[in-house]
Amino acid sequence: MFRNLSLSLILLLLLAGSNALSADWIKGKAYKLPTELTNQESGYFSIIEGLNGKLYIGCAKYGVNGYLIEFDPKAEKSTMVMDVMKTIGSDAKGFAAQSKLHTRNNVGASGKIYVGSKQGYPEKGETRDMYLGGYVLTYDPATGKSEHFGIAKEKHGIISVTPDEEMGVAYISTCSDDRPIDHTHFMVLDLKTKKYTDFGDMEHAYAFIVIDDQHRAYHPKRGGTVVRYDPKTKKTEELKISIDGQPVPKELSGDHCIQNWDWTPDHKTMFCVEMTTNKLFMFDLTAKGDVLPGKSLGTLLPEGTKTDCRAMCVGPDGKVWMAVSDRGHPGGSLLHLVSYTPGDKAPKDQGPVGIANPDFTTFTTPDGKPKPWHQAIRKEKDGTLTPWVPMGVCAAKDGTVYIYTISPLTLMKFEQFKK
Repeated sequence: MFRNLSLSLILLLLLAGSNALSADWIKGKAYKLPTELTNQESGYFSIIEGLNGKLYIGCAKYGVNGYLIEFDPKAEKSTMVMDVMKTIGSDAKGFAAQSKLHTRNNVGASGKIYVGSKQGYPEKGETRDMYLGGYVLTYDPATGKSEHFGIAKEKHGIISVTPDEEMGVAYISTCSDDRPIDHTHFMVLDLKTKKYTDFGDMEHAYAFIVIDDQHRAYHPKRGGTVVRYDPKTKKTEELKISIDGQPVPKELSGDHCIQNWDWTPDHKTMFCVEMTTNKLFMFDLTAKGDVLPGKSLGTLLPEGTKTDCRAMCVGPDGKVWMAVSDRGHPGGSLLHLVSYTPGDKAPKDQGPVGIANPDFTTFTTPDGKPKPWHQAIRKEKDGTLTPWVPMGVCAAKDGTVYIYTISPLTLMKFEQFKK
């Protein structure tokens, strides 16, 4: 193993222990997102690139409001462009407030950004019936105007919004936030009439919705099946799943599996990462019959013993990107950037993630005390700062990759992959 290493490098390896060497880091430029738009430096997988090349990022201010941020990569500037409570005309507080933009943002053919609002967490003395329900909202970068489409389902937040403007609809997944079973209704919104149609309770937490090349929408269902809706026939059908010709594995059918889905630009293939499984799967959306056939593409981190991946996307060029935490890493969870190029034998670990500009923010108050909600970035033995709670990843048209992390609320830019 050490045959081609110098004695000094071997000593450095031993001194570093389990930490990555500086030469192994893949470093990105970090940008601190506005603290005033969150009260716990928190956001979720709510990040997408708009048609204008700017990023649109959702954040959470528990008990207060949800906001949409526009990040301009050229100006390196963040601007708040949607105030959810103002858009819906409400001054509700506490658990009654729209506290999160948790949806994976999506972009319509018009360039409008589609998001959904969601409940936060009840504090002492608050009851869950205080929350009236979440809204589908859009922001139009061309006009700077926001619009809402009313409450989708009473008492439910919204976890997924996927528009198909050509068909005049958007697909919704709601969330009751109940445990152990989250009641999640698959719905379609008529963008003109603003009316919702409910296809029923899928009971699958944190569902993503994808659309195939025939405009059919797919939603996961508890137990390892998928419900598909065809807007042309206005009918739903339930599909079984297979992986490598075998029945759906437990990791994609259990009550607590969280599946990240995204589709290729031609809408013919869907990629899937289950949050804790350390595997990448691919599904053929063009297949006929009542089975959605899948294929295992290999492990994300070959040496990972306990992984967490809640950040996955397919870029405009069809390449898959994943921000994966190795939670079994000695010394603390270590974030990796992983990619998969269609046709490759397996995903590729690009390396552990480090911050190229450690002075991008301060982690202590003027009197030297740790800032609250800044605990999810740590310093490694070689001095590198590394974040370890990724929530979203986004691949831009120019090849740049972005990772969205929390505590503190941070956007990281990796230009190494720029075309």
